Amino acid sequence: MDLKQSVGKNIQKIRKERKLTQEELAELINIETISMSKIETGKSYPTAENLSKIAGILNVEPYEFFIFENSKNIEDLKQEIIILINDIKDDRKKLIKILNTIKSLY
Repeated sequence: MDLKQSVGKNIQKIRKERKLTQEELAELINIETISMSKIETGKSYPTAENLSKIAGILNVEPYEFFIFENSKNIEDLKQEIIILINDIKDDRKKLIKILNTIKSLY
């Protein structure tokens, strides 16, 4: 995966965590939805201005789009897992899926 794709994937991941659609994010930064799609799929880079706007809307610093999963240390990974599990609240089905997924790794 090249840099454009990795950055796009991170933008998409954070956008989804914030429960925004591509259309909503594109509208908020005043670009076409197809342009947002191209950014997220790594077919084009966002301009510096748009990267800054995206970061502001998603409430992250622009550099966070350049932090890739393989660069995280073990404690950061564990913390991210805990945060995601806590965000599920009391959704029994999702918790069972997570439990079964974890068990399948052993």
